[in-house]
Amino acid sequence: MKRTTAGFTLVEVLVAVVVLAIGIIAMAGTSGMAARMIGRGKMATRAGQVATRKMEQLRLAAYSTSPRCTAAGFASGGPEVTPEAVTRSWVVPTTGKVRAVQVTVSFSTQRGGTHTDVLNTLIEC
Repeated sequence: MKRTTAGFTLVEVLVAVVVLAIGIIAMAGTSGMAARMIGRGKMATRAGQVATRKMEQLRLAAYSTSPRCTAAGFASGGPEVTPEAVTRSWVVPTTGKVRAVQVTVSFSTQRGGTHTDVLNTLIEC
């Protein structure tokens, strides 16, 4: 009598199921981490845009008067909370031909912490 050996054994099927389950669990963990990273990147981008906007407003105020850097809007200020849920403050030195302007932005992270970024530039007066 000839015996055919087609198909899988029970042990092979169990090993395949275990390997598949480990892969699915790993993918589920990775997708949660990716979602958190996307959320943080989104907030970091918003904060960067808020800082850039403020820096451009300060640059416009500095260059709007003659002599330069005498406009009332070219001064330190903040902190203020923007509609994007970003807190910003800025420091403008009161003297100097070239002034090192600094804009600081911070936002809340998903884990309850705070992330802070600083944008620096030089404005010629």
